[in-house]
Amino acid sequence: MLIRELMIPKPAVVTPNTTLPEALQLMQEKQVHRMPVVNSHGALVGIISETDLHNAAPSPATLLSFWEIPSLLAKITVEMLMVKDVATVTEDTPVEDAARIMADRNIGALPVMAKKKLVGMVNQNDILRAFMELLGGRRKGVRIWATIPNRKGTIARITSAIASVSGDIAGMGYREVTDTQGERWSITLKVMDVPKDKLVEVVKPHVLEILDVRES
Repeated sequence: MLIRELMIPKPAVVTPNTTLPEALQLMQEKQVHRMPVVNSHGALVGIISETDLHNAAPSPATLLSFWEIPSLLAKITVEMLMVKDVATVTEDTPVEDAARIMADRNIGALPVMAKKKLVGMVNQNDILRAFMELLGGRRKGVRIWATIPNRKGTIARITSAIASVSGDIAGMGYREVTDTQGERWSITLKVMDVPKDKLVEVVKPHVLEILDVRES
């Protein structure tokens, strides 16, 4: 799955001169929490979040008068608050690479670029929905979680066993596990059209341990 399948195309943007109140209002209207910042030539120069804006606003405990606050806020521009070192991805970036960038940099959204042109935005919720779908989260079936040996052909044997009882694999994910028990893999499968007990019966000979199985 590539980012072009997940991204929000033609996202709303602000400019460096957009004021704090204007940026907040636009975020509320567009129902977004982060916006790219582009200059007069349309080039990406930063990114601003709703949190950045709120943190810059006076707190309720401020000694400023009610009449002073609007004047102060109107002087605060996006350029003063935006993050300038912006991580980006392209439309052809695999979803797992975008997820890794977000996790490693602890950020919640990535502008999507085509050469130097901003063409979209992808955020954490988009990534979460993608992984949910990859794991079959929207489909009814039996979810089985197991550990398997780190040997070539193991997954092929598991999927063949499921196919032998006419099971339909609607989602799958796995990750490497290394601890005191040695190297192995943790695998999660969402399988349709097979009763839970039958699924356990055909999968069990090919795994080290079944950790959880449930209808979901």
